Amino acid sequence: MTPDEANPVLELDETVHQRIRLGILTVLAETPECTFTAVRDQLQLSDGNLSRHLRVLEEAGLVGIRKAYEGRKPCTWLTLTRDGRTALRRELTALEHLVTRLRATDPLSG
Repeated sequence: MTPDEANPVLELDETVHQRIRLGILTVLAETPECTFTAVRDQLQLSDGNLSRHLRVLEEAGLVGIRKAYEGRKPCTWLTLTRDGRTALRRELTALEHLVTRLRATDPLSG
């Protein structure tokens, strides 16, 4: 890396990079649709905490939220939007660039 090259950390997206939101996006990337409770349980979050992060992701257009009923019971379904998939891909690429840069300059890496 030359000093003129931008540090890969500048490629990270503030909305996506937050630990819980990144977790939500990765869970949703693994399936076409997922319930609120499944995401909550997988990431070990409270309902309120998950709701707050979903609101941020929905406002950014990265997650779709659909409310429906299973029998008489309300259920919330979550999906990763096309923009969400693109944002997740970009975030992972930025992280890969960061790891590559660190490995290239770390004398202990092997």
